[in-house]
Amino acid sequence: MTFDDDRLAAELAERAGELLLELRAGGGDPAGLRKAGDRLSHEFLAAELAARRPGDAVLSEEGRDDPVRLSADRVWIVDPLDGTREFGEAGRTDWAVHVALWERGQLTAGAVALPAQGQVLSTTAPPKVPTVNGDSGIGSQLRIVVSRTRPPAFLARLREETAVTLVPMGSAGAKAAAVMLGEVDAYVHAGGQYEWDSAAPAAVALAAGLHASRLDGSALRYNQPDPVLPDILICPVVLAESLLEAIGAAGAHSPH
Repeated sequence: MTFDDDRLAAELAERAGELLLELRAGGGDPAGLRKAGDRLSHEFLAAELAARRPGDAVLSEEGRDDPVRLSADRVWIVDPLDGTREFGEAGRTDWAVHVALWERGQLTAGAVALPAQGQVLSTTAPPKVPTVNGDSGIGSQLRIVVSRTRPPAFLARLREETAVTLVPMGSAGAKAAAVMLGEVDAYVHAGGQYEWDSAAPAAVALAAGLHASRLDGSALRYNQPDPVLPDILICPVVLAESLLEAIGAAGAHSPH
């Protein structure tokens, strides 16, 4: 990572978010607004990265997947508008812009902009995660943030056996941010995602000292030939072992 890669990630995520806020303020039908938002943010990020990091590869949800990235040392992994559904719903704040940098097997910089919440979480100055649950087990009431539309089925079984409250929310970035800000105890997803959904949230969460892994406890791997990365757990390290055990016992399974 160069001296200011993490600052660039934060700057670009914030600026893309400002453009999206301006677009949203102009109104329009939800479907058109979502499509325009995806395009506007992608074109901005792609142009900025091409100009400011011309030697780097880019993997974007809205761009063509160029196989040159697989032999590159540096790959920017971006989701120009994470939570497109929520972006098109008036008043919702759970949408985000993700910008992350992968280098030789590791995430080295990242930023999650939450434009409608007026904040950017980044590796430049990782958030100080509040202590929200003093118990290292899962016997006490846990708040787990999940997808609004695809909450993992196994969590219903886990909820029958332990004191768990499920908190539905859009955008992977917004859900990861909720953990980092101490609003919930953990983020669990198993309904299918891609690298751009989790790269920036994972980069910032890890920099903040949180646990981030697959649901089987294995490492999150990026810049793979198939960008599908279908499940994730983000939580305080003190909860990780107990949560992984409970998730496994509840029958979590992913086809990838």
